[in-house]
Amino acid sequence: MIRTEALDRLPVRTAVPALERALDDRGVAVLCAPPGTGKTTLVPLVLAGLTGNGPVRRVLVAEPRRIAARAAARRMAWLLGERPGERVGFTVRGERVVGRQTVVEIVTTGVLLQRLQRDQKLAGVDVVVIDECHERHLDADTVAAFLLDAREAIRPDLRLVAASATTDAEGWSRLLGDAPVIEAEGVSYPVEVLWAPPARPVKPPHGMRVDPALLTHVAATVRRALAEREGDVLCFLPGVGEIGRVAGQLAGVDAEVLQVHGRAPAAVQDAVLAGSSGVRRVVLATSVAESSLTVPGVRVVVDSGLAREPRTDHARGLSALTTVRASQAAGRQRAGRAGREAPGAVYRCWDQVEDGRLARFPAPEIRVADLAAFALQAACWGDPAASSLALLDPPPAGAMGAAREVLGAIGAVGSGGRVTGRGVRMSRLGLHPRLARALLDGAAEVGARRAAEAVALLSEEPPREYGDDLAAALRTARRGQDGYAARWKQEVRRLSGQVDGAGSGSGKTANSGAAPGIGAGAAPGTSTGTGSGSGTGTGHRSGSGEGRSDDAVVGLVAALAFPERVARARGDGAFLMASGTGAELRDGSPLRRSPWLAVAVADRPSHAASARVRLAAVLDEDTALAAAGHLRVRGEEVRWVDGEVAARSVDRLGAVELAVRPLKQPDPELVRGALVDGLRREGLGLLRWNRDTEQLRSRLAFLHRVLGAPWPDVSDAALLADPDAWLEPELSRARRRSDLGRIDAGQALRRLLPWATGDAARLDELAPERIEVPSGSRIRVEYDGDQPVLAVKLQELFGLAETPRVAGVPVLVHLLSPAGRPAAVTADLASFWREGYKAVRAELRGRYPKHPWPEDPATVPATRYTSARLKRS
Repeated sequence: MIRTEALDRLPVRTAVPALERALDDRGVAVLCAPPGTGKTTLVPLVLAGLTGNGPVRRVLVAEPRRIAARAAARRMAWLLGERPGERVGFTVRGERVVGRQTVVEIVTTGVLLQRLQRDQKLAGVDVVVIDECHERHLDADTVAAFLLDAREAIRPDLRLVAASATTDAEGWSRLLGDAPVIEAEGVSYPVEVLWAPPARPVKPPHGMRVDPALLTHVAATVRRALAEREGDVLCFLPGVGEIGRVAGQLAGVDAEVLQVHGRAPAAVQDAVLAGSSGVRRVVLATSVAESSLTVPGVRVVVDSGLAREPRTDHARGLSALTTVRASQAAGRQRAGRAGREAPGAVYRCWDQVEDGRLARFPAPEIRVADLAAFALQAACWGDPAASSLALLDPPPAGAMGAAREVLGAIGAVGSGGRVTGRGVRMSRLGLHPRLARALLDGAAEVGARRAAEAVALLSEEPPREYGDDLAAALRTARRGQDGYAARWKQEVRRLSGQVDGAGSGSGKTANSGAAPGIGAGAAPGTSTGTGSGSGTGTGHRSGSGEGRSDDAVVGLVAALAFPERVARARGDGAFLMASGTGAELRDGSPLRRSPWLAVAVADRPSHAASARVRLAAVLDEDTALAAAGHLRVRGEEVRWVDGEVAARSVDRLGAVELAVRPLKQPDPELVRGALVDGLRREGLGLLRWNRDTEQLRSRLAFLHRVLGAPWPDVSDAALLADPDAWLEPELSRARRRSDLGRIDAGQALRRLLPWATGDAARLDELAPERIEVPSGSRIRVEYDGDQPVLAVKLQELFGLAETPRVAGVPVLVHLLSPAGRPAAVTADLASFWREGYKAVRAELRGRYPKHPWPEDPATVPATRYTSARLKRS
């Protein structure tokens, strides 16, 4: 029986007529409705014709999270007086609850992507609602782009609604072809903001780590809220680990403590969403409760101010969720949860001054995430560069380039980025392409079941209490009875069924169309070429995995998934990954004595030189070489190392040196390149310089600056950019650092003079090394500054009316006292004699009475001597 009263109370009902008109007229619309107004639950029912008098249509609702998809289906079914699987159903990875009568189906965006790849027409679907589009998850952005493409090309009748919990809808409206924006007013009450920063400074979050002092403060703030306010408390924390730790610190409070996150059991989720049964509740939740879920009974929000976002370090090959400060928009969403049903309050665990410095909105995932899965989806769609897809933000070129490199290495795409048959199969496994590669190639080596066990561990990181040893975590999951173990076992069944269902249980079929060399029969430890990508097979072709230990299986699978993270020990728990990044294990880790590791999960704290290993597997060298064989390179290396030329024959696996021997007769061109690199690293001071050479360089720099060509640019950048022009033939004869010190820099610089034009002969005329002054002295000109400088004793310039010039530029005259100390500076001698000389004379004649200080310096001869000596001469 339809719960009409509950439906009528939903505020979004007033916006439904305008939404229906927009869809009738344009086929697209943007719906803006605050959380709790019914946009997720009522709108799909109306569009499907399950309430009201509209025609029956099949509606797909795409949610960003599995927990939200299940909750929405249950709520809609309840409003209809039914159970999920009748007219309302849902499909998430590993779970499908639909029936013949189902006309509204809630799916995750990942599930919808898979359907679109199989059926671009979405046959039988009339309306698609992309919910929570304001969160800017990558899958949601991709789904929208594919739907718009399909709508334009083959399904112009497909209706599309982008539903947002915020009013920032202009971008989505433009993306949907200036679609009408329908706004629904929510019922909200005043929310009092209380700033509750910790009493002492806490360390900022980095990687997955959150300062325990902040979590203790959050727990204390929850206790304070319970004492000061009425109603249930909703506390926002960044992740499952933080929720568990705060829950432990709330033991003994006079309230029921519930935990809501994507891993929470369905029974707990249902209990939270059902509302209080008379006992006061504290709900600890991740950002899933910002807009995807509405928790009834909440009057108080405690906001830790933290969130988790994906980040990718392409240079180091590390991708992980990272703890960040939540944006201002997220803070508003969280605070609004306290005013849904009555006036409420939000306790913000940071200072008000900090709030203005927070980002306005969370970063769109396409800007910060690993794009390998997106690039594979785009390639399967037929647009490898994603250049014609309608996206709010284009994918960063660097991230797309890195993604295409990964896809090419695992055989998912071929020339021009076009998807291969293997790539299509990977895209349908519901895994990241790296894990899809590990599943397919691992199944060929150890069998579908055991490969699926390892991949399932990698697809959802185990709880911290499982430890950092992947094999030990595997054994814990097998015998475990907790929520993680249950989800892991379900995923193992799904993955092994997908591989076995394709007839690949023997191994060879699973490897069909593999990347070059994967499982190609190269025995472990054999030569793997020179980095061409050949010979990357593991050498085991049984496909059964019998006789292999758990350590061997998970090590192989993890190495296949992350070959650049294969790492060799450097001692004391430190390792070097093939990517070149250092990695360190925690004290007490059982993996510290392993000679090789396959690093599955690592993050690099800010300002840390090495990554911190959170999950890894023991590896032997043969398996490391086999799994990461495309990174193996043999060859001569002549490099500048620690201030000297190092010539070696090296066999390396990425950055890991397997074998090294000195080269007695290195290639001269490689030696020359190493010397040039040394000059670029340490500077031109490695050559032989003296004062005359340095002044020659300054003179040339002055002429280039004032006159330009043909006078050469002798800056460091210009000289190092073209060493051939001035350092040959000496550079090619050099073999080591000491040989560079024998190269006369002055002689080399003179090769750059414009001899061909004849201007070289004018060097001393245009930029003389010295200028003769009236006393007869030849004074050196310094060309180091912006203006040439002539430093000369004042008495030596008596009778000189005009300032000397070089290349038409007046020199800057530093007038010195008889003791050689600065007395005055001028670029206009005539003006100095008229106006400045009297003051200098008055100040210095008493200090230096033995030297001439005439009232009119134009009437006496210039001299560098005292008055007495001048009279004697």
